Amino acid sequence: MKYSAYRIIVLLLLLTGFSRGYTQDTGRKTVRLFLIGNSFSQNATRYLPQLAQEGGFTLSIGRAELGGCSLQRHWELVEAAEAGDPKGKAYNGKSLKELLGSGTWDVVTLQQASILSGDSNTYKPYARKLVEYIHHLQPTATIVLHQTWPYRTDAPSFSQISGGGHAPSAEAMWKQSRAAYHTTAAALQLPLIPVGDAFFAAQQKSSTAFKTDQSFKRGQAVFPDLPDQAHSLHVGYFYNKKKELDLDTHHASEAGCYLAGLVWYKFLFGASSVRTTFKPEIVTDEFAKALRAIADDVVSGMDQAQVRR
Repeated sequence: MKYSAYRIIVLLLLLTGFSRGYTQDTGRKTVRLFLIGNSFSQNATRYLPQLAQEGGFTLSIGRAELGGCSLQRHWELVEAAEAGDPKGKAYNGKSLKELLGSGTWDVVTLQQASILSGDSNTYKPYARKLVEYIHHLQPTATIVLHQTWPYRTDAPSFSQISGGGHAPSAEAMWKQSRAAYHTTAAALQLPLIPVGDAFFAAQQKSSTAFKTDQSFKRGQAVFPDLPDQAHSLHVGYFYNKKKELDLDTHHASEAGCYLAGLVWYKFLFGASSVRTTFKPEIVTDEFAKALRAIADDVVSGMDQAQVRR
């Protein structure tokens, strides 16, 4: 089998597991990053620009994101746009081809909608079709899968899983989604950003785990009362504009966005997340320090595991 120079570079990146980060593997200080995702990719990269700037890197980000968007929907929008259907221009009036084709991108990321992330069947054939489409539009780009995170432990329900039904717990969701992401990454020979692993790792340590406030009674809560949500990596309980109590166990909190950003930072730039100093104001110094260490350990552990394969 003959490989182009691009294919050889991608295979080398896979063999090293992106171990030194994109910029070190390519000798660059700049990353042009394009995200094909949804609100989870927005969460994960919320603080990435600040981290990159602090580290002395130049980062530009392009986005094709729609709330709750699955791989299937992203691909169906591609098909609609290619057929001349205006519905294909769902990204603020533009198609994926128009956005992705504007300029040259170094790294392009894909992810599954979180509710479907535990069912590997939902990735097929859409992930492969999108990868082929990206290769056509951006032949020199490295395509990466973003492993999304499990919901908070007190979520009323979790992701869909293969064979029907839903995962019974946050841990089960993590295991199922992790397996689906790794299966897809292996089949398509794509590196993986292990954000889901970092969220799970934080929940496994007593010093960083979120613990449900058993004294809080939702039906008796009066504005502005909220439960103790220390160390929550998810939004959790909050009051909406009508001062009504809401619960979001899916999307990342400030701390969750920060942890995800640290993972992306380590993965893309190969720089130590432990040595960063930037953090959101709401995240305590102690918790931020712990999250930096978790991000560094998870990405480093993933790299070493891939190198040994």
